[in-house]
Amino acid sequence: MTMTTLETLLHDPDMAGVWNLAPDRSTITFKIRNMWGLVNVKGRFTDFTGDGQLTGKGAVFGRVDIRTASLDTGIGRRDTHLRSADFFDADRFPEISVVVTGVQPTKGKAADLRTTFTIKGVAAEVQLPVTICELDDGSVRITAETKLDRDRFDLGWNRLGMVSSTATVAADAIFVRVSR
Repeated sequence: MTMTTLETLLHDPDMAGVWNLAPDRSTITFKIRNMWGLVNVKGRFTDFTGDGQLTGKGAVFGRVDIRTASLDTGIGRRDTHLRSADFFDADRFPEISVVVTGVQPTKGKAADLRTTFTIKGVAAEVQLPVTICELDDGSVRITAETKLDRDRFDLGWNRLGMVSSTATVAADAIFVRVSR
């Protein structure tokens, strides 16, 4: 990996341009405590797209769209339930969107992205802590992890209090420049 500071990367005119998410090199995962905290359910989304723009003057804009029907925990019956109206309601709300409207470098390669998550038609601002670095092949890796309150996005189904109210969502996203 190239050892460039984040501030330098964000203000480098050579880095300015449009960048596309490389889904084949990226992952979007989630985990949540179930069965009153006894079981950690892990899953991933397998179908997503995204793009972003670096201005070369410190500004960042972007979007990631995730197909809710691509949710996969490895257990078909559970996946069907998670895609149902009890949770993601994939038929009515086929996409989760994450829109990035700004970046604030914090320390080293870390930053906070100003984002709006839209899940089940509910939009909420989320400050998303990330690490951003340039890779040797010129692509940019953004790693992120945050906790989301399920009730905030109408994902509150919770028979007998079995499911934790927060889910941890993580991404390891590789972006490749497509134009300057």
